[in-house]
Amino acid sequence: MRIRATVAAVSGALALSAFVVPAAHAADSASSYRADVAKVLEAAHSASGRTAFSATTAADAEPYALDVTFSNLKVNSGKAIAVGTTNHVAVPVTYTLTHGADVDITAADFQTGPYIYKGAFSDPDNMLFGVDAAKCTVTSSTAASCKGNIDIYPAEGDLINSDAGAWKAAGLAIALNGQDPSSSSFDITKVGVAEKGGFTSPNVQRYSKLTVNASPEPVKKGKTITVTGKLTRANWETNKYAGYTGQSVKLQFRKKGGTTYTTIKTIKTDGYGNLKTTTTASVDGYYRYSFAGTSTTPAVSAAGDYIDVR
Repeated sequence: MRIRATVAAVSGALALSAFVVPAAHAADSASSYRADVAKVLEAAHSASGRTAFSATTAADAEPYALDVTFSNLKVNSGKAIAVGTTNHVAVPVTYTLTHGADVDITAADFQTGPYIYKGAFSDPDNMLFGVDAAKCTVTSSTAASCKGNIDIYPAEGDLINSDAGAWKAAGLAIALNGQDPSSSSFDITKVGVAEKGGFTSPNVQRYSKLTVNASPEPVKKGKTITVTGKLTRANWETNKYAGYTGQSVKLQFRKKGGTTYTTIKTIKTDGYGNLKTTTTASVDGYYRYSFAGTSTTPAVSAAGDYIDVR
């Protein structure tokens, strides 16, 4: 779930001019982690009476720096995050939270969670959070082991195509200390906020698909086989799959009864993502196309198409 907004550094935290909760989840999240985070950060922004905070606005009402730090933050076990056009993707994150003795992380209104962001930490282009707060297990008087998710809903506009590629990760903690963000008496100065960015995150990628069709079938030995296919990837702006153009793709073959594919040749997709080439029939077996992937698109191989050679 995304934030796409103007942000600026505030005592190590971020103030947001807009915090977007997709409509499908807004109705049932009034008291959720996401809703509370949104209210706190928006209240902090509004309290300043400015379009953005800066380190020189100490006199303005803002949350205090919470004595919490983050370490060992790992996103999706280091594996790339492939996102399609419709399905919700829950990305697991683990991290260690260390806190001062005066911070009660077991309090009902203490909330923490991971997020990933695109661009600079002080001015990100996009941010993806979890729907719920992370769950932490106390490991000592000042430390806890935490697990949470980052929830991505591509059908609800969480991503645009330019978001594909490199991201960074961060940890967030908020201590409400009895304050109700929805109350008219809400005092942002009594709320603690801690954030740390710059953690490694795997790339967020546009899910890919690859097809193959070898014909004719059956075919006589020594005759020509035509192999067609198409490489497509998720378009997050149309919520459809579109051809991935100009990409190198391998045509591979596996003999009947064999277990491994060997590469016959490498060709490129055309302006629509289509593939077409020919080869000579020799023995029964399976033809497939295989794409190695890019930083924005995961590797994919088509299921083998069997050809009976007579």
